Amino acid sequence: MKKLIYLSLLLITFSVFSQKKELRTALKLMNQNFHTEALAELSKIEGIISGSESKLQSQYYYLLGWAQKMDKNFESSIINLKKVIEIDKSSDNAVQSSKIINEVEIELVNLAIEDNDAKKFVTASEKLYLAYSINKENPSNQNYLYFSAGSLVNAKEYEKALEYYENLKTIGYTGVQNQYFVTELKSEQEIEVTEQQYEILKNRSKEYSNPRINKTQSRLPEIVKNIALIYVQLGENEKAISAIQDARKINPDDVNLILNEADLYIRLGDRNKFKELMVQAIEKDPNNAVLYYNLGVINGEQGMTDDAIAYYKKALELDPKYSATYLNLVGIILQGEAELVEQMNELATSTKRSDFEKYDRLKEERETLYISCLPYLEKLIEIDPNNIEALKTAKNIYYTVGNNEKFKIMSAKIDEIEN
Repeated sequence: MKKLIYLSLLLITFSVFSQKKELRTALKLMNQNFHTEALAELSKIEGIISGSESKLQSQYYYLLGWAQKMDKNFESSIINLKKVIEIDKSSDNAVQSSKIINEVEIELVNLAIEDNDAKKFVTASEKLYLAYSINKENPSNQNYLYFSAGSLVNAKEYEKALEYYENLKTIGYTGVQNQYFVTELKSEQEIEVTEQQYEILKNRSKEYSNPRINKTQSRLPEIVKNIALIYVQLGENEKAISAIQDARKINPDDVNLILNEADLYIRLGDRNKFKELMVQAIEKDPNNAVLYYNLGVINGEQGMTDDAIAYYKKALELDPKYSATYLNLVGIILQGEAELVEQMNELATSTKRSDFEKYDRLKEERETLYISCLPYLEKLIEIDPNNIEALKTAKNIYYTVGNNEKFKIMSAKIDEIEN
């Protein structure tokens, strides 16, 4: 019996000695950047390490995770490095493992960016999801899940993207972050700084002033919008409407959510509902020129010309540099020309004096219509001198109303741009 116990102890001692030898060899190889050889060395003790003391296990999983990271086997690397931390959080191996996990996270994100740039959206999504899985509770890592879902949308992997977006919604992700700013007194320029810099600089009144913290915009409206649009893509319109309405119950005053719901209805072809929601959005954000512009478009499409003109004019009042509004406004004003031309054509062959007079009145109305468009076209050309559509429309109007001087100026500008 004593010999058996002695033999067992001898085998255990030999096993421990062997493990230590393999681990020393693996460490030496890793320090020399021979990670493939280190993996081969570690494989020799793979089957017996689980029964070893925690110190040896910690060293083994640390070296294995490190080597796997160098071998680009990121998923296994993360698993094994996390084991080190579980075994002993305070050990040097755990500290180094945490450092390598951070390096893996950065590398995964950088590789995902490269994949996205190369339009390898699926592999980009996989890398971003793996970066997220390193610490799913960390708001910073949750950003990776958001970008991973976006890559899946680009890959047209809608069902998987929907799963990720639903997950983001469930965990209450918004992506809102603090931005820190101070104004440099010497240059009078506001600069963005890190939180740590902000805490230092905000009290240096001789060099900096106006410290302020700004919160970035919530990503929830976009997430909900994407969930709804994916449901539309999958032909599940009722779920799409339900998804965005649920979000609006949570944030009833969020203008972006109202706009996203409006966008959904326009995609579904329900222009009346779109218009209703745009009116709601204006009530929340009455100084938003784009909202009035969109209402102008919808009312114009529905033949409500006077309302469309009023909305376009309001949009220009709020943002006189929004060029699309000018062209749309001119376009809808000129819609009135068709009826005048039709009446003029009916009278053109008549020999009655009364019809001559009617024709002349209609011609004057037509010219008045044209002339009413010129201030908008001239303003647009002032803002955007190379807007070829505005130049050509103005040229035709000047020709029709007999302003030869302006007609020649417009013609010359068009020739200059086109040639």
